[in-house]
Amino acid sequence: MSENIAYAANGAKPATDPDCFTEITLPIPTPDVDDVVVQLEATALNPIDTKRRAALPAQTEPVIFGYDGVGIVSAVGRDVTAFKVGQRVLYSGTTKRPGSYQHYQSVPAALVANAPAAAPAADLAALPLVGLTAWELLFEKMGFTPQADANSGQSVLVINGAGGVGSMLTQLAHWAGLTVYATASPQHFDWLLAHGVDHPLDYHADIVQAVQAHTQFVDGVAILYAPAPYIQAAATLIAPLGHVATIVTPTDPLDLAALKPKAASFDQEYMFTKSDFGVQVASTRQILTQLANLYQAGQLTASVTQTWPLTLANLLTATQQLEAGHTHGKLCLLMEA
Repeated sequence: MSENIAYAANGAKPATDPDCFTEITLPIPTPDVDDVVVQLEATALNPIDTKRRAALPAQTEPVIFGYDGVGIVSAVGRDVTAFKVGQRVLYSGTTKRPGSYQHYQSVPAALVANAPAAAPAADLAALPLVGLTAWELLFEKMGFTPQADANSGQSVLVINGAGGVGSMLTQLAHWAGLTVYATASPQHFDWLLAHGVDHPLDYHADIVQAVQAHTQFVDGVAILYAPAPYIQAAATLIAPLGHVATIVTPTDPLDLAALKPKAASFDQEYMFTKSDFGVQVASTRQILTQLANLYQAGQLTASVTQTWPLTLANLLTATQQLEAGHTHGKLCLLMEA
């Protein structure tokens, strides 16, 4: 391919608007000194695409979203030594650059890791953003040990366990030896059980009562949905010195006073903090490498539920499905050869 085809958002238009996205033709990127240019094989959708698109000004130049990516390195910057042209890589990019809804993308090499050569592209595209988010929340924020069976005797409750991050978090928690409680609709209980959950919980039911049928406290509570409705249940269930964490920006004030008697921590996880502020960036490649190794070893599944070829119409369809909610697993788009 001698040109770069990209799919850009037209401002904050909703996905129900057929003009939400537009197809544009761009030059193939030239890498900066610390970048790699990747010819993409696949990308994946994430809720942050929608959130950032909704925040765009009404009048703006088209913006390319998308963060997950897998593909083949087609060019490297002058100072890049870790990668060569022809290597297969995976990554979740940065909010500071055009995203992965395009056929060629320039990405900071520090955010990139080697990808398994024979794995399906959709699987690899589904791993980075949710995997990094789940790993950082579980092991960096909550302080559990990132080793197989290292946390035996401890437990975690995951609110919204069947979503993209939830499906990765429950698997990592299971691998690390935690007893895993997770909420979802009962129709997704089989999904939870297949993704490392020991005790599926109906999110319509009394969560405190459901957990306390098994244990009085849990060592961590991961709130992967709006935190306000769940903070009091989390405060009741969290163990002394435990951690409550969320990936969702609170839209209402949170009353954290009930955490004080237990000296429990409240943590917020945002995977792009490292790349946005240039802190602990080296850990990104390390985590991606461990995720890829766990996937290769059969310890993680990528939780892909649907794929489409990347076209303008399919991007619109996939985005509409994502924004309709109640999607479990990951939605992926494959580049046409």
